[in-house]
Amino acid sequence: MTDPARELDTRGLNCPLPLLRVKKTLGDMQAGEVLGIVATDPGTVRDFQAFAEQTGNALLESSEADGEFHFKMRKA
Repeated sequence: MTDPARELDTRGLNCPLPLLRVKKTLGDMQAGEVLGIVATDPGTVRDFQAFAEQTGNALLESSEADGEFHFKMRKA
């Protein structure tokens, strides 16, 4: 899998803050770059899937381990 160009730690933040931080960070990235994200809010799984579908960004990876959710998203 592609190594992220940037990492975003949203642990401890609740909806809608993780999604807002992802949107802002992706806005500062180039098309094709990958953003690695870690979150603790279970709602981010649903939120990031919907965000990717609505914006055309690709959700490359989504996993959960020990109460943390890990994602990789490629900017469209």
